[in-house]
Amino acid sequence: MTHPILPPVTFAGAGPGGAQHLTLGVYHALQRAEVVIHDRLVGAEVLALIPADVRLIDVGKQGFGPSTSQALINETLVAQAQTGARVVRLKGGDCGIFGRLDEEIDALEAAGLTYAILPGLTAASVAAANVGQSLTRRGRNASLRIVTGHDMAGFADQDWRGMAQVGEVTAIYMGKKSARFVQGRLMMHGAGVQTPVTLVENVSRPNQRVVAATLATLAEAAQTLNGPAVILYGLAPRHALPALSQLKEAQA
Repeated sequence: MTHPILPPVTFAGAGPGGAQHLTLGVYHALQRAEVVIHDRLVGAEVLALIPADVRLIDVGKQGFGPSTSQALINETLVAQAQTGARVVRLKGGDCGIFGRLDEEIDALEAAGLTYAILPGLTAASVAAANVGQSLTRRGRNASLRIVTGHDMAGFADQDWRGMAQVGEVTAIYMGKKSARFVQGRLMMHGAGVQTPVTLVENVSRPNQRVVAATLATLAEAAQTLNGPAVILYGLAPRHALPALSQLKEAQA
């Protein structure tokens, strides 16, 4: 099999963790790499697929915790590419969704370096599939929001009024610590307290855990999580739908 000739740096999305969600394009890029600069959220199953002679550089970030600065990541990426090595910048999920991709591209372009982008499966898609749901559904929601629970300034503000509308679906990344803030803002803007919410921890990994909740119990449910998670606001696990319907009828 022949493979396309890639530029010195390849940005690659590793998917949410499990090797089964790695694309063939990213797999082949990893097999040809000489240096892999990876994030903390790249799954162990994916890292295990990288040949033993490849140099691994961990530049992990952690929300509200120890992190490699973005400036240092940019410097490392440029320095490794300037050696002439085949570099893969491996990011958890899809490298273009909350992956600071543009900042790293800007650093490469400033140094006169070229790059390619290989997207990956984002956590929201895999999480929804794992609870038997689709992210959009005819007659329910014609749009999907993907938002972050926090940004560089702290808890992130969103279009709460739009999110609070009946039938809307939002995937909230990095939302564990901001769950009570999100809960309060949505209730303030009219969201029903029995709106279904599903929290999926360690998406696609062997220790994946699904927590079915409602907007009323979101903050408490988030406190039970230890690993990285995506919050699917507006969706319940398919097997939980009958129980949720009975709850709504009982409260009517």
